[in-house]
Amino acid sequence: MTHPIDELKTVRDFLRYATSRFAASDLFYGHGTDNVWDEAVQLVMRTLHLPLENNTLFLDANLTWDERHRILERLEQRIDQRIPLAYLLGEAWFMGMPFQVDERVLVPRSPLAELIASGIQPWLGDYTVARILDLCTGSGCIGIAAATVFDEAEVDLSDISTDALAVAEANIAMHEVGDRVRTVQSDVFAQLDGRYDLILSNPPYVDAGDIASMPDEFHHEPVLGLAAGHDGLEIAHRILAKAADHLNPGGLLIVEVGNSWPALEEAYPNLPFIWLEFERGGDGVFLLTAEDLVERSAAKK
Repeated sequence: MTHPIDELKTVRDFLRYATSRFAASDLFYGHGTDNVWDEAVQLVMRTLHLPLENNTLFLDANLTWDERHRILERLEQRIDQRIPLAYLLGEAWFMGMPFQVDERVLVPRSPLAELIASGIQPWLGDYTVARILDLCTGSGCIGIAAATVFDEAEVDLSDISTDALAVAEANIAMHEVGDRVRTVQSDVFAQLDGRYDLILSNPPYVDAGDIASMPDEFHHEPVLGLAAGHDGLEIAHRILAKAADHLNPGGLLIVEVGNSWPALEEAYPNLPFIWLEFERGGDGVFLLTAEDLVERSAAKK
């Protein structure tokens, strides 16, 4: 029987083959792509260290035996072991920027990328952002992306996981933002000092029911970055309890809670959540002002 490696020669051959294999497999797409073709393009092109766009020049290039073997190896791992492609490549993209990732951190996929790219407009207006916190940072993608938009701000990347912070530090070095961006180990706000103008967070927010029913791909991700109690709000409660103490007047708190947003609204009927909308998809992200949080804290006393 002829092995595929003997028949497939060019980039075009491997794109066709990967697309066919993915289409015939029971895979979940949600870690950077959402369809068979984009997954195939990302697998083949990034394994070869080729660009994802403007790459037609390479389509009929013949591959070496080592290149063919590496693509097929990753293809089989993706299908047989259901490993997210980002982990196989060691790379994920957020706001058009590459980030190093592995199984110590979640694969970046937050709709916050679209909001950060807009400069958090219209919500910030002409407010000057001098200090940013990326809470529960994981790979550091949210905070590092924000540092490129707010290019004079100091940014703290905070996480309870030392493993995650090691990945974040590698990404700080890769994007050469170490003069303004640092990591801080902290259990939510417990080890953080001072106040920020902008707090961004994509914390764990998956409830127990969803954890049990997630596709196999998610089981390669660290459960510490996903699970948040029976209703998915364990960390969100802690953020809301202390955020007012860490925001400057006029500052914003922006948190992604995903499918747990109805439970959050029910738990805080007096908080004026603004639920953000995204052109490129995604929901369950709320915005609150520092003043909203201060009023809530005062009302509780």
